[in-house]
Amino acid sequence: MKKQMIPGCVMLVLALVISIGSLTFLSPCIHEDGSVGACWWAGRALLGLGCLLGVLALLTLVSGRARFGTYLSSIAVCILGILTPGTLISMCRMSSMHCRAVMQPAMIILFSVSALAAVIGVLLSGKGKA
Repeated sequence: MKKQMIPGCVMLVLALVISIGSLTFLSPCIHEDGSVGACWWAGRALLGLGCLLGVLALLTLVSGRARFGTYLSSIAVCILGILTPGTLISMCRMSSMHCRAVMQPAMIILFSVSALAAVIGVLLSGKGKA
């Protein structure tokens, strides 16, 4: 396997964890009465960003020439993923709620590691080109 494909594989695995996790073990709060708060919308946005990151990761694995640009696009998606919970979309007020205690820090870490993999991919795919 080429070195350039390793960051794409890492991003694909993390995108799967983000997408599946936003629906299961990293899901936002659902109140006792069945209503949802703003954090629910953050979870849906993170699901969409995770799916988009997965598509971009697949493109990095199958494309040769567009790999550099796809990694750059992945960095932008990861920055949005880092900013979504708590900054772009608010979380519950209580720090003990699942969305603030589990979802927000986990998503920030997952998107940060994905961004790091994308930066490494940019460096590897841009190496040796004028």
